[in-house]
Order: sequence, then structure tokens, then C-alpha cells
Amino acid sequence: MADSAFFCPLSHEGILAVRGSDAGKFLQGQLTCNINYLNSEYASLGARCMVKGRMQSSFRILPEGNGYLLAMASELLDAQLADLKKYAVFSKATLADESAEWARFGLANGEAALQSLGLEVPGTAGSTVRHEGLIAIAVSTGRVELWAPAGIATEVHTTLAAALPEGNLNDWLLGQIRAGIGQVMGPTRELFIPQMINLQAVDGVSFKKGCYTGQEIVARMQYLGKLKRRQYRVALEQQVEVSPGDQIFSPTHGSSVGEVVLAASTGAGCELLAVIGAEAVEDGNLHLGNLEGPHLHVLPLPYELDRDREIQR
Repeated sequence: MADSAFFCPLSHEGILAVRGSDAGKFLQGQLTCNINYLNSEYASLGARCMVKGRMQSSFRILPEGNGYLLAMASELLDAQLADLKKYAVFSKATLADESAEWARFGLANGEAALQSLGLEVPGTAGSTVRHEGLIAIAVSTGRVELWAPAGIATEVHTTLAAALPEGNLNDWLLGQIRAGIGQVMGPTRELFIPQMINLQAVDGVSFKKGCYTGQEIVARMQYLGKLKRRQYRVALEQQVEVSPGDQIFSPTHGSSVGEVVLAASTGAGCELLAVIGAEAVEDGNLHLGNLEGPHLHVLPLPYELDRDREIQR
């Protein structure tokens, strides 16, 4: 169903809200994305890193009311909330879990459904349109996130169901994998720097914004480093259970050479995003789970890595 028209609730993520007069200033010193780029018509991907540059979370962030909302994997939210609160004590910024205040849906090829809700269809990734409390964000070609206040969630669900078949989260994640958009999940927390999941290639990292936690490591890798491990899209031709953090092995190297970022079933097999050593990818001898596990083959991503373009943000 991933290539057809459908909608599904985005039940795997929660909402962290940062509000108050200092919310933007506070987040600017914490996140990889540039808060100054955000407005009512543009949302962004981003991440929060440790001092050593490893991501504690990744998210989609948008301005709302007197602050900002960050949608991230639910299992990361409590830890991020507690950690950020320690840094916000001297700012006029308040942080809260607002997951219960919002219902979020993923729409694939759902233009007519959006129009039935009075929303124009957003264009390129990050473009945002709003109407009577609803927020629609383009996330990749043909795919839109719809955010609705909890009070009208049932009504919105009914309207969507009249216009589109309801799919499941696997279908949505398969579309995300095919768009090459990696994401930090519970098992991969503090495992990757942003460039390892190609976050800089999907406008989730700004190299012009100045200092933030972990910025020195992230910038050094972009300008001076040679990334030995990065995200690839790979596939299995059989159905197996795959989870973020699962190991990928190379018999050529005799060891683990990477980790799964996201996984989804295709019906006949599985597609994954995985961070893998470049040398192991070139060898073409990749296996899931152990040295004798199912064989993986590499698929193309819908974008190219271009350092010169990436550092212009």
C-alpha cells in the first residue's frame, strides 16, 4: 500500500513542546537545525546531540502558538524532556509533553482528502499550510503529515476515512525509508552523528547557525572529516523480523559493520535504512543479524550527498 493513496495515525511518535518568550533562543543553542528558518509556512527536520555529536533524538519541528513542537519517537520523549529541562532553568522557556494535545496522521497521495478539510496541498518538503487549527506538512514527494488538535481528532479521522483507505504504520514507514529519511529510535539513541543518517542531506542540519551542543564535532566532520559509515537503503528478499539497532554483518570483514535505522515490510520482503561502513558496502557482502544471516542488497536513495550544497544552509 506504500505506493498507493492511504492515511494512518502516527502512533509511534510523541510531541515535546517548548514554549515561552525565550523558546527560540533556547532551542537555537540546543538543536542542529536553524530555528530562524522556521515560520508558519516552513517546518524542518532536526536533531539534538550530545557534546560528542551523537544524536539523543531526531524530530520534525514547527512553530506553534508561543513556541515550538517537536515530533519524535515516543520512547525518546521522557529522556529528552528531562534533559532539556536542566538547561532551560535560566530561560523564559517551559517544556512539556503535549502528545495528548495533538493527533497526527500520515497521508500518502492524499491531496483530495486535504482539500476536503479546507487545506491547500503543501509543496516541497518542509512546506506547511494551516487552516482552522489544522497543520499539513509536506515530508517527501506525495507524503504529508497532518496535525490536528485533539479536540477535533475524531472529526478529522472521519473525514479522512471518507476520502482514503486507512493503512497501517508499516506502510507509512516504508514510504519514509524510500524517501531516505532516517530517524533516531530508542535502541539507536546516542549511536549516530547526524551525517551518519544523512540528516544534512534532508535539511536537518544548518552549518551557518553558530554554536549548539555537539556543533564542533558535526561541523568538523562536514568540513574536514571523511565519513566512514553512513546511511544506505537496503533490502531483503524474505520476510524476517527486523528492528532498529539490529546488527548488519560482513563475512568479508568477519564482524558487524552496521546497524538498522528503520525497517518495514514490503509484503514479499523488507526494506531498511541502515548505517553501514562504506568499505563493507563496496564489498557487496552484507547479512542481517549474523555472518550467515539473510543477504542484503543495496537500493538507491532519492537524493545525492553534496557537501557544497549542504553547507549553504
